[in-house]
Amino acid sequence: MTRTAWEPAAEVLGCLGLPEPLKQLASRKWDVIVVGAGHNGLTCAAYLARAGKRVLVLEARDRVGGACTMEEPWPGVRMSPCAYVVGLLHPLVIRELKLVEHGFHFTPALNGLFVPFEDGTSVQLYDGEAEKCEAEIRRLSPPDVAGYDAMQEVNHRARAALRPDGDDGVWVGRAPSREQIEDMLGDDEEAIGLLFEWSMVEYVERYLRDERLQLAYLGQGVIGTNASPFDPGTAAIYFHHYCGTQGGYPGMWGYVKGGMGIISFILCDIAREAGAVIATGVPVAKIISGEGVELAGGERIHAPIIVSNADPRATLRLLGDEADAGWRQKVESIPHVGCCAKLNVLLRELPNFTARPGTKQPHHFGTVDTPLTKSEWQESFAAMQRGELPNRFWTEIYFQTTHDRSVVPDGLHTMSVFAQYAPYKFTEGDWDSRRAEVGRVALASIARFCSNLPEAVIDMQVLGPPDIEKKVGLTGGHIFHGECLPDYMWSNRLDYRTPMPGVYLCGAGTHPGGGVVAINGRNAAMEILR
Repeated sequence: MTRTAWEPAAEVLGCLGLPEPLKQLASRKWDVIVVGAGHNGLTCAAYLARAGKRVLVLEARDRVGGACTMEEPWPGVRMSPCAYVVGLLHPLVIRELKLVEHGFHFTPALNGLFVPFEDGTSVQLYDGEAEKCEAEIRRLSPPDVAGYDAMQEVNHRARAALRPDGDDGVWVGRAPSREQIEDMLGDDEEAIGLLFEWSMVEYVERYLRDERLQLAYLGQGVIGTNASPFDPGTAAIYFHHYCGTQGGYPGMWGYVKGGMGIISFILCDIAREAGAVIATGVPVAKIISGEGVELAGGERIHAPIIVSNADPRATLRLLGDEADAGWRQKVESIPHVGCCAKLNVLLRELPNFTARPGTKQPHHFGTVDTPLTKSEWQESFAAMQRGELPNRFWTEIYFQTTHDRSVVPDGLHTMSVFAQYAPYKFTEGDWDSRRAEVGRVALASIARFCSNLPEAVIDMQVLGPPDIEKKVGLTGGHIFHGECLPDYMWSNRLDYRTPMPGVYLCGAGTHPGGGVVAINGRNAAMEILR
């Protein structure tokens, strides 16, 4: 399909097609080709085009956005198949590219984290409302009020040192080394432990006495991570996810009006307004360093600079024999196999949690986690490593439709479920033969706390790591382009500039890591312009 004039990306759900025939695109002179139209690739393209560069973005799939896009899985229902909430999108990108003026609207999930427990109790850890949060902790475990404050204070100090308000902070520009970070933290041994050493279990046990409160947080240390909360360094995953500032709220997560894909669609429109040309349904078969790319159909498009928004393993495959041996070794040393299942669920009513009955309660406006005991965490991780389906998942749940009714017909709700641990490969069967079973286990992990599941479910999609790999193009189905544990972060992350002439990276495999961040794309653009 060829489009002669572009429509706003949201109006076509990111399915742009060809702006002009491939032969015509190949005949034009380009300064930069961006391979992949994920949110970081679109960000990079926008900054480069604004700087006067002639930029062509090529996306293999029919739709822009990568893991942060929008689909219509059921008639009249719009959902992002992978990314579901925003918290790490960098304020500098929001301001410089004028995302708000282009329609970006953020609603904070001020009601925080709700966790029901096996004994029938529950806790709701409000964000930005300290008195309500303290009352919840005091009701559950009075001795833990001071410990909870101390636990949060460590995170606050680390954030203040590394990501202060304003345009400064270690996420902007080239990655700092551990030594530089420790210099910034001074003699704060707790902050250093949080960023580089502690397991998530060690973190919560240092400050909290009540095991229920400890369990409420363990999943926050392994989100998207092929590790157990008992593994050293997992506390840094918690810091990574809560070190941002969104909507003026430190550490806040929330909802994008229209769904997460709107972020990519807005970035797409901004890049095109600046002069970038974006084509979808155009797979790149080879990156030719310093020269351009070769398409799957054999056509060659020339440019002296190629920026890959593909994950590092995919970029390595596109480079083939042209890849520098040392760079290849570093890419191959980064674990890249995912362990998450994503469920997109259509509901006739919201879940009724028996600990706090009702289908429109404060917890439906925040985040819901269903916990695992410490032994269940160990057993589930071990089962996944053996290629087996765990008896129970840890799940994190969001309800876009409590905040935003624009994405569903009247009377319906959506539920986004993030579940761990899911094996990439099963020792018995495969994802096609066991997908329904995975869905049942995930729903049962939630339903044990509810009175109306699975009865409230109309339909659902179940995506495992191989599905994410196929659908989004992420090698191994790893949502962060490779592990984000401390050994693979900061200056240990891949550089934007590769050793291959004219070849750059701009995706989550670069500093500062994974998530819907966009600063990776900006940093790569600044490196190119520098």
